[in-house]
Amino acid sequence: MLLDYDRLGWLRVALVGFTAAVAAFLLLPVVFIVLLSFGSSRWLAFPPPGWTLKWYQQLLDDPTWIDAALTSARIAAMAAILAVVIGLFASFSLVRGEFRGRQVLRGLLLTPMVLPVVVFAIAIYAFFLRIGLAGTTVGFVIAHTILALPFAIIPITAALEGFDKSIEDAAIVCGASPLQARLRITLPSIRIGIFSAAIFSFLASWDEVVVAIFMASPTLQTLPVKIWGSLRADLSPVVAAASSLLVGLTLCLMIVTALLRRKLSR
Repeated sequence: MLLDYDRLGWLRVALVGFTAAVAAFLLLPVVFIVLLSFGSSRWLAFPPPGWTLKWYQQLLDDPTWIDAALTSARIAAMAAILAVVIGLFASFSLVRGEFRGRQVLRGLLLTPMVLPVVVFAIAIYAFFLRIGLAGTTVGFVIAHTILALPFAIIPITAALEGFDKSIEDAAIVCGASPLQARLRITLPSIRIGIFSAAIFSFLASWDEVVVAIFMASPTLQTLPVKIWGSLRADLSPVVAAASSLLVGLTLCLMIVTALLRRKLSR
């Protein structure tokens, strides 16, 4: 029996109010950080006594912040590419493969999403310390690829499961090789899932801080690590400006993803 929310007036109001309260609890801290980044006080004081853009100017004039942002972008791009490639092969195996333990393999591949990040960070740091990859770009990329892999597998797998395989089979019957059919038929048909996987994998690396703190070195720091270190040393509004730009880029990528998904689906 379906509930008629129009007749359950008080329940509907309570549900809307609870949803609004949760949304405000999650979003208000972000709004405060953005407002503090425009405050004229040299400390993180709210409400700001005035408004200014000088903290963004200081941020852009400091080469250490620019270097941290470029490092984050470079590592996130490499991790996203690897996660999409590995996730594509894994998704074909999980959807098309017929072997024992397929569901177990799916669970193992999605483990980084549910495993406490600090546990993964300690384990991979100890392992990389033994093999000499701690504090290196290669170590960063491998660690972030592992974390981003579930975010690539889920959308690609969903796209493959919604794809009609008989179209690929028809192309093979018409003379195309299995590889040609997948490259020319299947991959273009699941491009929305691949694009979503790339964006989500990039963001999983771009925003990650716990593993990055363990993997960072004096000469290799991502933007979240730089923000964390600056918060411990100085409560300057420059940190708020950097955080606002971090959130802004993430929000822009999510909006672009939604718009492109809508356009591609049409």
